[in-house]
Amino acid sequence: MSQARAFGLWSGMGLVVANMVGAGVFLSTGFMAQSMGPGTILLAWVVGGVLALAGARAYAEVARLVPAGGGEYRYVGTLLHPALGYVAGWGSLLVGFSAPIALDALAAGAFVRVLFPALEPRVVGGALIVALTLLHAVGLHLSARVQNGLVVVKGLLLLGFVAVGLTQGSTSWPTWAPPSTDGETLSGFASSLFYIAFAYSGWNAAVYAADDFRDPERTVPRAMVLGCGAVMALYVVVNFIFVANLTPEQGTVVFRYDAFTSGAGQFEQVTLGQAVMAQLLGAGAAKVMSAVTVVLFVSAISAMTFVGPRVTAVMARDGVLPRVFAGREGQAPTGAVLLQGALSLLVLFTHELRTVLANVGAILVLFAAMTVVGLFRLSVRPLDGRRPSAMGLAAALVYFVTSAWMLTVGFSSSGRLLVKLGTNADAGLDATLSALAALEVPVGGGGLYAVPSLGLWLGVIFGAGLVGWAVTRVLKARLGA
Repeated sequence: MSQARAFGLWSGMGLVVANMVGAGVFLSTGFMAQSMGPGTILLAWVVGGVLALAGARAYAEVARLVPAGGGEYRYVGTLLHPALGYVAGWGSLLVGFSAPIALDALAAGAFVRVLFPALEPRVVGGALIVALTLLHAVGLHLSARVQNGLVVVKGLLLLGFVAVGLTQGSTSWPTWAPPSTDGETLSGFASSLFYIAFAYSGWNAAVYAADDFRDPERTVPRAMVLGCGAVMALYVVVNFIFVANLTPEQGTVVFRYDAFTSGAGQFEQVTLGQAVMAQLLGAGAAKVMSAVTVVLFVSAISAMTFVGPRVTAVMARDGVLPRVFAGREGQAPTGAVLLQGALSLLVLFTHELRTVLANVGAILVLFAAMTVVGLFRLSVRPLDGRRPSAMGLAAALVYFVTSAWMLTVGFSSSGRLLVKLGTNADAGLDATLSALAALEVPVGGGGLYAVPSLGLWLGVIFGAGLVGWAVTRVLKARLGA
């Protein structure tokens, strides 16, 4: 084993925490408080954490049986089929990291504008992407130090927020009631878990960089489970502070978030963290919380900039991407880091990011579900004589059932896009498109169809991925001959 590997257990846990903790925990409860009581909200965060731990435990079992980097590219390819692994790898490269990095960079720029109104969010976000890309492209050990330093700062700031909330705020059980009780039903509670699951996403970050860990077969599984458990504890405490100190009416500040990060509006408070700090310590403290939020985003961007290129590098080492992206043992994969940085900048300056991320989340859930399905196959066809444990299989079953439900919700709530099949001219096409633009059910006729946008995303990714895999096989065969 190379002694150049830079990550141990604590670094791995930090990588998981950095990927998981973002704006979601400071937003979701504001929406939930409009239809759920305090106890139900906290129960939902606990249940969401248990589901995330089930996913982390299932992945820990996969990481034990397949102790190699590359994330879903390696796992799905090994456990199910190389073609599906190739599709998962392309999904990670094109949408799994580049789009979330762009979204976080834009949000960070928006919060910087609270402190410096003259700055333009996209320009600030672009500068952050460039700076962090260059830092992570320089070398593995510098990259690890930067990431570890950001995690320490992030952790101290979050602990400071918790300390303020518990010492300066109320710790009594809240007595407010929500304006509606729709969220108190079983279906309403289940729907809230869909959004909480995304606040917990990132628990599998360590698997992408397994090749940069010391003793990955042991360290990577522990980093995922322990990191996810730490975030769950933090989320429950933070959300208790929210429900104990804010009413549902005060929680409506989160409805401004989309307009704020898109540049359509400028507000002093758009997160529950800012609202709590303003109430407990004054308006100046809310601006301090804006600075803290910037650090949260920068840490998340840094973590994704570190782990994302590892998938590209593994694919390059396997010969399915150009060798220039492979990097060298014990060094940062500079070419892959620069490629992801360029893709992130392209997404940042050319796309409406909220629309993109609505579909990206469901795609990532699908690839994770495919990974845990591989455990059931290993129980029938062991890998080198090794079988998954009963605990790992139980965790995989819980995560798979939850993922299937989330994907069902994703398809049912997906927007519709109109698709024209065929080349026949239609004089009334423009009028028809306008009339059908608001359709919420698929229709067909004359080659014109309204289909779920999520279905189109999946079709493009799987279609392009499978074609790319077939072309790669042909090229490798010819070059080998």
